[in-house]
Amino acid sequence: MVKLLENKVGPIINLKDYRQFGLQVYDEILSVAEKLQGKSIFHINATPQGGGVAELLKSQVPFEKAVGLKSYWLSMANVPPSFFTVTKKIHNLLQGKPGLLNEEEKNLYFSVNQELAASLKDFCDQFPDGLAVVHDPQPLPLIQFIPKNFNAIFRLHLDVSVANLSVMDFLKSLIEKYKLVILSNEDYFISLPWIEESKRKVIMPAIDPLSEKNQPMDIRAANAMLEKFNINPLKPLIAQVSRFDAWKNPLGTVQAYYSAKKEIPALQLVLLGLLLAIDDPEAVTVFEKIKKHARGDPDIHLFADPAEFAEISNETFVNAIYTASDLIIQNSVREGFGLTVTEAMWKNKPVIAGIAKGILMQIEDGENGILAATPEDIAKNIVKLIKDKISREKLGRVAHESVRQRFLLPRFILDNFKLYASLKSKIWS
Repeated sequence: MVKLLENKVGPIINLKDYRQFGLQVYDEILSVAEKLQGKSIFHINATPQGGGVAELLKSQVPFEKAVGLKSYWLSMANVPPSFFTVTKKIHNLLQGKPGLLNEEEKNLYFSVNQELAASLKDFCDQFPDGLAVVHDPQPLPLIQFIPKNFNAIFRLHLDVSVANLSVMDFLKSLIEKYKLVILSNEDYFISLPWIEESKRKVIMPAIDPLSEKNQPMDIRAANAMLEKFNINPLKPLIAQVSRFDAWKNPLGTVQAYYSAKKEIPALQLVLLGLLLAIDDPEAVTVFEKIKKHARGDPDIHLFADPAEFAEISNETFVNAIYTASDLIIQNSVREGFGLTVTEAMWKNKPVIAGIAKGILMQIEDGENGILAATPEDIAKNIVKLIKDKISREKLGRVAHESVRQRFLLPRFILDNFKLYASLKSKIWS
């Protein structure tokens, strides 16, 4: 049966551990949180793992609980794969891909969300009132079934600045029903001109510096871990950590690697994109294409199946990749924000990235990272940075500091809490 299931988050966090990342922000969080004590909020998204939304919620919800909110996270369960094929198409159309939804696809999109209505009602009936935050297009139609005593926010994480107008017209009547629409970049509202100014909000995402993946790791431990997978710590290593998605352009990264390898024969490449997100059915197809391009090169290491390193947590393995790499590539064509860019920068790594709007929010070319428009540009900068350790380290230091100032979890939490507090009288009795 299709339904919404609550994700059990944990462990309980110690708020004081976050004071080190900015005392002023920390104190302000506690001050605003006093106005929100005991209030009910629930987040709804497609899947409990894989992708940036799940990454945010697994830190955001425990933090909200820790300050006294009744915060919950619900995800879809037992959904037919055909539904996620449709929502992936919607995702692609929202990011500018040409095409149209047919009537069968539209009907499936609505019917699955209608099936979710019963479990949504069961959950909401436990509370006198509250706030629902609906994340991304998959559960968007649930606005039709959220009880009147709840108010709803639509949180869209994609870059929709060049959205396909046909899909935006299709979704318009649903989006307009929400009290607020939150995007990651003001520029993205260009495709939603019918959203009145008072309903527009911008909150940039952030990473949790205390998550397992983002904490410091000893380079020797990282190298020892990767040696078990035939990655040589004595040879230069570059990596792209992201889903196997055409918008992330991993094929272009492979092309850049092959070009750079002509000048740096010992170069190694890791592509890490674990196939965890059930809402991304295209990932397997993209991964198979990459395998064909990489076949026969022992210096290309592809990781898609978590079972390959079953004795190591996913987060620890990602941490080891970041730690051991000389630089990180994020060759995205579209990026709503790009948390893997943020993660790499936090790890003091220089990032060579595609010119996507979400990345432009984070990287100032030549100052805290490198922007590159083509595989040839990426290759040229790979060669330059691999040969210049001083420049690599300087870019990495500046990158880390820019994340510390702008893109850590406490700032993100404060932005959300201020929003909740501003709506308090309109949401909670």
